[in-house]
Amino acid sequence: MKDFQVGDSVEVLDEDIAGTIEEIRGDQITILTQDGFPLVYQKRELVLKEQGIQVSNFEAHRIKLEKDKPQEKNATTLKPKQRNAPKMEVDLHIHQLVKSTKGLSNFDMLELQLETAKRQLEFAREKRIQKVVFIHGVGEGVLREELHYLFKKYEGLKWYDADYQKYGLGATEVYLLQNP
Repeated sequence: MKDFQVGDSVEVLDEDIAGTIEEIRGDQITILTQDGFPLVYQKRELVLKEQGIQVSNFEAHRIKLEKDKPQEKNATTLKPKQRNAPKMEVDLHIHQLVKSTKGLSNFDMLELQLETAKRQLEFAREKRIQKVVFIHGVGEGVLREELHYLFKKYEGLKWYDADYQKYGLGATEVYLLQNP
């Protein structure tokens, strides 16, 4: 690389500034810009104008488009707890299913809850969802027993108590075996 000398035309790296060298003091070089302002730069921040890189508007536009292009996201690996997490939750608490229980008997409420469970189970089967958690609450255990009776009617189902830390005793997790 050629050493800088007073009078050389230079450009500043990483900035759109060019000028002529006015003074050199060790590594500090004072340039007089094209607008007539004296600016001081380190020697490593300058290049001789004939060595300067010329970039056309087309190339600058292409580089800008490449920078603006969305980066591909790396596939995230799931932790075992997340991998085994239920894909679908169905809350069968009656206040989640109707606005008001006024005029509904206990039998009517139970039927509504079971119909909802059946409909959601069919949906999960159609969409090939493997795990469904039915949140039934603790109560007297009537809904839980009716759900287990319903699950026995289906082939290819396994069910067990859902994650205690997340749901307590009030949920049943159903695993739907997928047919090839």
